[in-house]
Amino acid sequence: MKRFVLAIMLSLAPIVAMAEGVTHKVAIHVDENDPQVMNMALNNAANVSAYYKSQGDDVVIEVVTYGPGLNMLIADKSPVAQRVATMSLEMENISFAACANTMEAMKKNSGHDVVLLEEANVVPSGVVRLIELQEDGYAYVRP
Repeated sequence: MKRFVLAIMLSLAPIVAMAEGVTHKVAIHVDENDPQVMNMALNNAANVSAYYKSQGDDVVIEVVTYGPGLNMLIADKSPVAQRVATMSLEMENISFAACANTMEAMKKNSGHDVVLLEEANVVPSGVVRLIELQEDGYAYVRP
């Protein structure tokens, strides 16, 4: 009898797990200083989040910026600063990564520090961060 009950419990485990929802992971890559690309990345993040929420699932989203795309997170240059701030407040599942290599190159070229939006988290390398996220099972999106 114990084996029968155990067999039923094990056979129902996948159904119970599905009912609890799944956590998806998405890395969004921005390397262009183009407001359309930046807005598309933010639209992708919002749409993915809304979709999985409607399915009863969770999603973790990280927007990774480097090269010219870092302008998305630079305080006095970002054409999407207000959207980044609003989305950060409304979506606890989104984060923004800024490449330290790009910041250093920009500092060297301009002669002054690069000031980021408060929502930005500095990572040593944007490319390496994307590799790490993909190795951790994140889906890769490049708008």
